[in-house]
Amino acid sequence: MEQDILPWTEKYRPKKLDEVMGQEEAIKSLKAFVSKKNMPNMLFSGPPGVGKTTSALALAHELFGADISGNFLELNASDDRGIDIVRGRIKDFARSVSLGEAPFKLIFLDEGDALTADAQQALRRTMEANSSVTRFIISANYSSRIIEPIQSRCAVFRFMPLNAKEMHKALEHVARCEKLKVDEKAYEAVFYVSEGDMRRALNTIQGCAMHSEHITEELVHKTSSRAMPKEVKDMVGMAIAGKFQEARENLDKLIITYGLSGEDIMYQVYREIPKLDVPEKQRMKLIEILGEYNFRLVQGASERIQLEAMLAQFSNAK
Repeated sequence: MEQDILPWTEKYRPKKLDEVMGQEEAIKSLKAFVSKKNMPNMLFSGPPGVGKTTSALALAHELFGADISGNFLELNASDDRGIDIVRGRIKDFARSVSLGEAPFKLIFLDEGDALTADAQQALRRTMEANSSVTRFIISANYSSRIIEPIQSRCAVFRFMPLNAKEMHKALEHVARCEKLKVDEKAYEAVFYVSEGDMRRALNTIQGCAMHSEHITEELVHKTSSRAMPKEVKDMVGMAIAGKFQEARENLDKLIITYGLSGEDIMYQVYREIPKLDVPEKQRMKLIEILGEYNFRLVQGASERIQLEAMLAQFSNAK
């Protein structure tokens, strides 16, 4: 019963390394660490929703088994990002000996790139002083925000967004378990809106399932507040062809039907420009115009006026 009320991102989170989708090279190394009962400090780097936290949790479960509670500490650095958490809770846990048969304890710092510079310096010293009894896994969306002394003390694993085939396989499993009928085009739409982020894909599918057991391409786009790519492409095509009034009507549809913000629309336009059947030089000009109007939007200009001005400028991009 408890499983039924969990969000699907937790309900279908892999429990073992073999169940983690994608990231074959990283998972291969992690399985070797489990078999040898030894591992270096590690830095998991990559975008959200691609398996960094899942891999760390699966590794801990396989490494410690029933002894996990006393040997594994998970912290989210975006919640506790100051030097006090490093000097206090992390340091106390790191210097205590492992329990059971485990050769060392494991500390997992999720979103480690949120730690302040001072906290990272303190963490570096803690990692050094307790290397015989504790290992660290630090996950980060941007490895460049982790100071060099920590990076040099870690084996770095780059986690990539899932590809369409991997995501399709994972979502098919969820659809079978939840008794959903998912159109093939709907799977493609989920991949389009999630961009390889498995967490976002599961949230999208669960949102669709609240509306219907039959999930279609249109339902995916409406639930995720994304327009269908063809509609965005048609709008841009009309603007380029000088059909401003028709392009403006399409813009109305995107704002009213899907409830898209100005930045959402601009981002989808950005994704469709490379697919346009126009000369390369014209694509470059369109991107330049898009960048200018996106900047104006960020500066606080009126969304509607800037979007229409952008479409007007597209007609002059030759």
